[in-house]
Amino acid sequence: MSLLLLARHGNTFGPGDKIVWVGAKEDLPLVKSGDAQAAALGEALREQSITPARLVSGPLKRTRRAADIVKAITMSDANIAIDTRLTEIDYGQWGGRTDDEIIDVFGPDAIANWRELHKRPDNAGWTPDDQTLRLNALGVLDDMAAGDLPGLVITSNGILRYFHGAIGFDGDAKVKTGHVCAARRTATGWTPLFWNAAPDTLPDLT
Repeated sequence: MSLLLLARHGNTFGPGDKIVWVGAKEDLPLVKSGDAQAAALGEALREQSITPARLVSGPLKRTRRAADIVKAITMSDANIAIDTRLTEIDYGQWGGRTDDEIIDVFGPDAIANWRELHKRPDNAGWTPDDQTLRLNALGVLDDMAAGDLPGLVITSNGILRYFHGAIGFDGDAKVKTGHVCAARRTATGWTPLFWNAAPDTLPDLT
């Protein structure tokens, strides 16, 4: 099967928690609802008899936990490969701050520029740079294309934005927590299938 799945980890905040920007330095675990989101992805794949032949995760707790849950539910024999290229962006001065706190310091357009236009701030200390992140996404895609499929990559929203461009998707690059994207390997590269789908809405992928 030539299928590649790209998923965002589940929730890292529970009811009543202060919602802040979570990057590479904010290594939060999944909360209960985040575990349930990963389980929902695993169940959706199992319902279609999709067992990942390759499982690749970023090194942060939230992505590793999601990969563990999906592996168990799908009964995949694949070892979970930890790839540092899938580490979430270090959001620098934005990390650990709320939207309102960021707006107070960086202005009313800063967050919208990133979320809607994929334009990162110049003065907030984000790392790595754009070129590195693009090359990381392309490198992971090359590795997945060269190996057994179906494959599942689990990372974070900031990193998935670079896969959105690398594969050739149109539209909004955001991926909600616990949501999944898909493409198929072809002789000439990757064909986009869908972006930012809830596990319970997946089309037939077999």
